[in-house]
Amino acid sequence: MDTVVTETPAVTPPLPVALPAEVGFCAQRTARLLAVLQSEVDDKRLPGAVVLVARRGKVALFESLGEQNPATGAPMATDSIFRIYSMTKPIVSVAIMMLMEQGRVLLSDPVARHLPEFAAQQVAVPGGAGQPLTLRPSTRDATVQDLLRHTAGLSYEFMGSLPVHSAYAQARIGSRLRSNAEFSTALAALPLLADPGSVWEYSRATDVLGRLVEVLSGQTLGAFLQEKILSPLGMHETAFSVPAAQHGRIAEPFAHDPDGGVPMAMIDIRSEAAMASGGGGLASTAMDYARFLQFMLNRGELDGVRLLAPHTVDFMTADHLGDIPVNPVGAA
Repeated sequence: MDTVVTETPAVTPPLPVALPAEVGFCAQRTARLLAVLQSEVDDKRLPGAVVLVARRGKVALFESLGEQNPATGAPMATDSIFRIYSMTKPIVSVAIMMLMEQGRVLLSDPVARHLPEFAAQQVAVPGGAGQPLTLRPSTRDATVQDLLRHTAGLSYEFMGSLPVHSAYAQARIGSRLRSNAEFSTALAALPLLADPGSVWEYSRATDVLGRLVEVLSGQTLGAFLQEKILSPLGMHETAFSVPAAQHGRIAEPFAHDPDGGVPMAMIDIRSEAAMASGGGGLASTAMDYARFLQFMLNRGELDGVRLLAPHTVDFMTADHLGDIPVNPVGAA
């Protein structure tokens, strides 16, 4: 099972605490942040929030406000569990870099070397409105680095209204009913939005990286993350699903979006889905994620546990796009 949180979960060790002034913050301005968020709660734009601000390895502000669940009126707590969606991506990217350090993969490797379904991909050729989708071979294969930097020619179904986005939607590529292996096969069969390496497009690339972790490690993504990252960093309340005993801690949104009245559809973290989404599937708490961020700020180490070499973290946080443009038609 890929669940990290157990029925009797280990307690996440908190980061050290300091007064705002002790880490160079103005106490009055720090309090202003809470006031702004409280006004959002009072105006019914947010159900509630958890705020954690840390500097120099110490927590200067850690507060909860508003409601954890507007349907029940349960108050927000500092240990409330949130769906962290795309904040999953950096954790999975760390997993890939750990495997790179072990020599199991190179960033220059074609994705198809490890995931053969991505061989000989086709690129959608732009056409006029109402024209059928035509394809051509890609100019080069996508690499692991392309996946990490969102230059693999992939997209998200909600990023625009081009034929590729429609193809994603028609294939229900966001369904969590597929396994990671089935997802990878389904995505690879869809046309690329652009040639790999030619443009940056926010995408499902990190979901593919999640499958790559499984192939390289021989473990499920959830098992690898727990054993190699989450448990060593003391992130004991981060998981792809939350057990029944902890369901009362899950933060929920308003039933409808305050801006447009659209129903708020959220992923179900109360049961384990077939797909463990490397791009957006984890649930976590503010303190758990703060520990991960501190690990990154410490250049690969936390509480004496080192998972990445400092130069690897430096490489991860450098600019890898250069002159590669942001896709100008992604939101068309």
